[in-house]
Parts: sequence; C-alpha cells; structure tokens
Amino acid sequence: MSNKNYLSVYAKSFNWAGFFLPKKTYKKCSALYDFCRVADNIADDQEKLEIKEIKFKQFENDFAQKNFDNPIIKKMWDLIDEFEISVKIIEDLLDGIKSDIKNKVTMNSKKDLLIYSYRVAGTVGLMMAKILKVNKKSSLKSAIDLGIAMQLTNISRDVIEDSKINRFYINKDFKEIYSTVKLADTFYDNSFYSIKEIPLIFRFSILVARRIYRKIGYKILNKKTFENYKKSGKIYVSNIEKVIETILAVFDLIKLSLNNIKDDKIQHNHFLINEEINLNERI
Repeated sequence: MSNKNYLSVYAKSFNWAGFFLPKKTYKKCSALYDFCRVADNIADDQEKLEIKEIKFKQFENDFAQKNFDNPIIKKMWDLIDEFEISVKIIEDLLDGIKSDIKNKVTMNSKKDLLIYSYRVAGTVGLMMAKILKVNKKSSLKSAIDLGIAMQLTNISRDVIEDSKINRFYINKDFKEIYSTVKLADTFYDNSFYSIKEIPLIFRFSILVARRIYRKIGYKILNKKTFENYKKSGKIYVSNIEKVIETILAVFDLIKLSLNNIKDDKIQHNHFLINEEINLNERI
C-alpha cells in the first residue's frame, strides 16, 4: 500500500469521480479517506475481538492526543485546522466504526440504521463538503444526506457479505433490501440541489460520484428477488456504466445551473438522528 493511496484501492467509484477534482483537492479528500479507511480496517480485520478493541482504543487515543508520528493522523489534524472541522464529527465517525467491533451487530429500527449511517458516512460527506469549501448550513445538511444515501446503498448491496461476519444492519430478505434502497433514494434526492452551492470547479466530481453510487441501488432493484440478488454476488458498476453515468452527470450539471430551487427549502429527514445527535453542533 506504500505507493498507492487507499482511495484508489478500496473506493473505485470515488476514485473515478476524484479524477474530475483538481489534484490538490483530490489529495486532501484522499487524506480524509485514508484516515477513515485505517479506522475501518481495524474493525473489519479478522482478528480476535479483544485485539481489535485494543487497536481501536490506541487509534482513538493517538488521534485525541495528536500523535503526529502517525502521518495519517497528522494529515487529518491538518484538515481539521485548515477547514475548521468540528472534532465532534470525527468522534461521531469513530463511535460509528467502534459500534461494529462486536461479536454480533444487529440494527433494530430505522432510527438505529440512520444514526449508524450518519456516523460512518454522513460524517464523511460533511467533512468532504467542508474540504470542497461549502459553507451554507442547508448545503452541509445535504452533504450529510449524500453520505447517508451512499451508506444505505452499501448496506443494501452487502447483506450476504455482512451476514457472514455476523452483521445484520437490515433483514436478509428482498423486501427489506428494496425498502432500504428506496430510503436511500430520498436522501439522494435531498442532496441534489445543494450541489449548486459547491464551487463550480468541484461540482461535476460530486455529481458523478452521486450518480455512480445511486446506480448500484438501481441494479439491486433490478434483481427483483432475493434468490437473484444472492446469485449475483457483489453488485458493482462496470467501467462502461461509469462512462454512461459520467455523461449523464453533464445533464445534471446543466439542470442545476438552470434550476432556481433553493436548498434551504429542502425538508431534511434528520428528525430521528437529531433525537440522539445535535447535527447543528456539527455543522
């Protein structure tokens, strides 16, 4: 991994979209992703639970105590300082990842699912937006929505894979998978008009990432039954499909420039999350 960043290895859809960012900004987004990935890898490693708990506690402490011997933590603190990112957002992210360090993970409600999705991905959307110089409050809420939408897509796609490691974010049936993809759709919709608040130089990249990820959800719905879903293995967007979605993102860009819908009129579906986490404090 020494000569390759985590983004290009683990997040092919984001890496594709990142191609449309200025190099300097891509590097900063990549530094954020590296931090998230290293924390995530501790939770996902096939080690004993006790070892994972010790490693994660060490990573949390290194972050809190600004252990700059670790270049990934140093780069994360550089981002925090440069873009005035609230440390509470990173604490939320680490809480979300830590909740996966268990013998068995089960979500019992839509509220659990949305809070988890905010913690592990909505936080990343929010930090990414700050790196892309988004300042408007309603637009930052939409960045959270895009992160949540993408996480719900991941959960819908990885039901079989997750169940093998005793993680049950949703039930193993197509009805539940279908409704999770549909829930993701509401968050994708809420993210759209705020993309106009992202500086033009960064805007296209986010539209591409949004389209490619949403395409995964559509491909899941096309399976129609749990049997087909199970047989298809990991559902992903091929390079040809990525090219098509990238071309379609040009029309999104035009649609945004012609539209006068104000993003502060959007009703964000944050009620359940705000019962436990005050998002306004993070923004």
